[in-house]
Amino acid sequence: MDELLVDFKSESKELVDQMLELLEEAEDDGLDVKLKLDEYGQLVDRIMGSATSLCMVVEDSRYLEKIGHYAEICKIVGYKGSQLENEQFFIVVVAMLLDATEMLQIMLKELGTTSERDLKDIITDTFLERLRFINSQFDENLRGTVATQGRDDANSSTQSQIDSLLAALGVG
Repeated sequence: MDELLVDFKSESKELVDQMLELLEEAEDDGLDVKLKLDEYGQLVDRIMGSATSLCMVVEDSRYLEKIGHYAEICKIVGYKGSQLENEQFFIVVVAMLLDATEMLQIMLKELGTTSERDLKDIITDTFLERLRFINSQFDENLRGTVATQGRDDANSSTQSQIDSLLAALGVG
């Protein structure tokens, strides 16, 4: 396997471990959930960005590209979830992101192996229904990326963007 992929997998594994820890803490204690979801979004954004960058230099980057798209979905949900005011809905978002992150963990583990499974075998219909439901509950004015001053495009992540990413994954 390409050394770049080995490094990507290693760094991503560490990030996923941190993401799972944040989500488990949010689920267990319910404290600082907004902050934890925002930090989750930043961590998964790093995986997304690295996967996207590596696609430009790795020969067969189809699976890597799918990991980047999937990480982008997780990022959108994490950032939008960090802006919620409904504490009950936090529970739903955190639970869905726990499942999503575990699926990302599987994808990363299989990257570069001969056993790269079709994402339809990893991403279940039930998960897709939950994702669509959660995204439909988000206000369109919530940003889907890191907060920055002077950016008007930060809230452009709509249901159509999620649908487009799911289609790119071959599961939408």
